[in-house]
Formats: sequence, C-alpha cells, structure tokens
Amino acid sequence: MEGAALPAAGTEGRLMAGLFEADTRALCRAEDIPDGGSKGFPAAPGGFTGLMAIRRGNAVHVYVNACPHIGTPLDWVPGRFLSLDGQHIICATHGAEFTVETGLCVKGPCRGDSLEAVAAEVRDGMIHVPADAGL
Repeated sequence: MEGAALPAAGTEGRLMAGLFEADTRALCRAEDIPDGGSKGFPAAPGGFTGLMAIRRGNAVHVYVNACPHIGTPLDWVPGRFLSLDGQHIICATHGAEFTVETGLCVKGPCRGDSLEAVAAEVRDGMIHVPADAGL
C-alpha cells in the first residue's frame, strides 16, 4: 500500500540487505498493471490466499485477495477486481464495494470492515511485498 513502504535499498542498515531481499517477493513490474487496472497474484509458497494489486498512476495498492465477510476470493474472473468505472474493488460473491485507496468496505454485508492491506514498494520498476504476505 502506498505509504506503508518497505525500507529502501541503500538506506541506513544496508548490512541487512540480503535478509531484506530474501524476505520480499516481487509480484510484477508496475507497468504490467495498466493505470487504473488490477492484477491478481497466486499465494506465497505454502499459502492458500493470493494477492491483488491496483495501480493508479504511480501509486500501487496491494491487498490480500479475500473478502472480509466470508473469505472468498474477490475477483469475478482471474485478475478482474474493479467495478466497471474502476472506482471500487467489488467482491464477486455478494457485490460488496471497497475503496481502492484504503480497502474499506463502503457497501454490502461487510460495510465498515476492510480488506487486509499489504505493504508494498515499487523498487526499480518492480512491485515488492513481504514474502509472507497473505499467509
């Protein structure tokens, strides 16, 4: 999620760079997600729940691909998470609507609940998340 970034390479504490790199997972190049579009990703090794990312300009928002209401995947078809106008994330199971920027449910049976946000950083054009995201 924008603003909840991982430590940048080259910062103080570079000694842990090997550990830092090993503890992250690259999802894809940011440009692989069209501006205003979304993309789904499989679960981390050993996990069952995948991730989803939405790009708006330079901002990338990443969430666990599970509805807070009953835990089902959000996508209508693989990789399709957004309303027709691209303004909300929609749960395919019951039509709940979530804000892209915060993951807050604004309509549906889980109103007031939120998607599980995942810290993300775009580094050298690649979207990186913690290796255990979604576990």
